[in-house]
Amino acid sequence: VQLQASGGGLVQAGGSRKLSCAASGRTFSDYGMAWFRQAPGKEREFVAAISWSGDRTYYGDSVKGRFTIYRDDAKNTVYLQVNSLKPEDTAIYYCAASRPRVGIKAYMNDYWGQGTLVTVSS
Repeated sequence: VQLQASGGGLVQAGGSRKLSCAASGRTFSDYGMAWFRQAPGKEREFVAAISWSGDRTYYGDSVKGRFTIYRDDAKNTVYLQVNSLKPEDTAIYYCAASRPRVGIKAYMNDYWGQGTLVTVSS
């Protein structure tokens, strides 16, 4: 699976952004999808994940209630809607794919996108 993340950019604190991850090469609907992020000098952090069927979602504690993950299998795309952004959300956001488990840990994911940078100004 090839993954292409997009949608990052500069946003003010309190703002919103929609990140997209387009997949190609394999049957997208077979894969659980996840978002991770990595801030400068920090370890990669789990953000959100969604099952292959779309009926189960998981969130990291720091983003619960602010971020929403969803998928559109017709478009082979997973999205991350990020709201109420804070400066500490500044990071490179990576999408990842796993099968058959949902990849809530980095090692569970088989494929990774190149990342998209979100910068939140205070």
